[in-house]
Amino acid sequence: MIEYLIFLAISTATFALFALGLNLQWGFTGLINFGHIAFMTLGAYTAVLLSLKGVPLLFSAIAGAIVAALLGLVIGFATLRLREDYLSIVTIGTGEVIRLVVNNQELPVGDTWVAGTFGIQSYAIPLNATPSLFLRLLMIGVLTLLAIVTVFYLGRWVKSAKISLSKDVAKTNSSKQEFLSRLGVGIILGLLILAIYVSGVTGLYNYNPKAGLMLLALLVLAFVFWRLEILVRSPWGRILKAIREDEEIPKALGKNVFWYKLQSLMLGGAIAGIAGAFFSWQLSAIYPDNFQPQLTFDAWIMVILGGSGNNVGTILGAVIYFAYDALTREFLPKIVPLDVERIGAFRVMFIGLILMVLMIWRPQGILGKKEELTLGK
Repeated sequence: MIEYLIFLAISTATFALFALGLNLQWGFTGLINFGHIAFMTLGAYTAVLLSLKGVPLLFSAIAGAIVAALLGLVIGFATLRLREDYLSIVTIGTGEVIRLVVNNQELPVGDTWVAGTFGIQSYAIPLNATPSLFLRLLMIGVLTLLAIVTVFYLGRWVKSAKISLSKDVAKTNSSKQEFLSRLGVGIILGLLILAIYVSGVTGLYNYNPKAGLMLLALLVLAFVFWRLEILVRSPWGRILKAIREDEEIPKALGKNVFWYKLQSLMLGGAIAGIAGAFFSWQLSAIYPDNFQPQLTFDAWIMVILGGSGNNVGTILGAVIYFAYDALTREFLPKIVPLDVERIGAFRVMFIGLILMVLMIWRPQGILGKKEELTLGK
């Protein structure tokens, strides 16, 4: 169970990073990107191939993020001056083109060239060697500090909604819903943090390399989330929101809308590139078929569930998605008398039904704001 919880924590952190990049592009800037997997693919393959050439893992991951950002630059220059429809078409095509190129070309794996269709195995993974007792205790201390800071942030986040409710003389439904939503989410995430913390401490003390990878993934997720929260509340982030609502207004104020869109596309791509490095490290072997277009739409599900334009909502969407995936994979075969193929189709159909109900009942997502919807304007 501990190993499974560690696996789920790594998966959730990786795809939360992936979805945060998409949320920056779509939720905050209004860029419809249906090929987000292209950035993850480049990030994963760049990190892995460079590590096999002897480049340190940290620099390999950074290089993967840079290559993914450069892809955003190329796509942006080709499409951002056109209507947003063209961006969605080009991105979904780019994601498939990159996957097919990787599948059909030979790749420089170490000192040899290997056909991409055979995949890449036996590459270095961070924190794979068993550290000394002192380092293990230090890692447990870092995990403890991260858990405390996260719980403190959640408490302050819930408290801010409570303060807003107390200042609302009319006690409107929106204020009450905001407070109740945050309180419920805070309790759920608090319990999740406790489960991850206990699993992480156990996995780090009786050292499991995946526990080390989990700690690294959570630290990177926390750092990216922190910096994104600062960015989207800065003047730069407010311009992105203005572009999302009506780009003619920032244009009239003298802002270079094209340049801001390009920055958002590149930064979101770089974050997805980092997620690609963690994805490859978790799998320990990557193949082109690991990067199907379905992963892009999984990220869209996470952003829509949590609420577009809300970074906490995006992380919540990732948590809900993987909780649903784990629970239905474990318990659904015991409830529904179907074979494996039909069970898989049923799981996809059911999450589609959940999304349809959510779009009718709460189209802005769990934590999103209805006035900030970027589709159906």
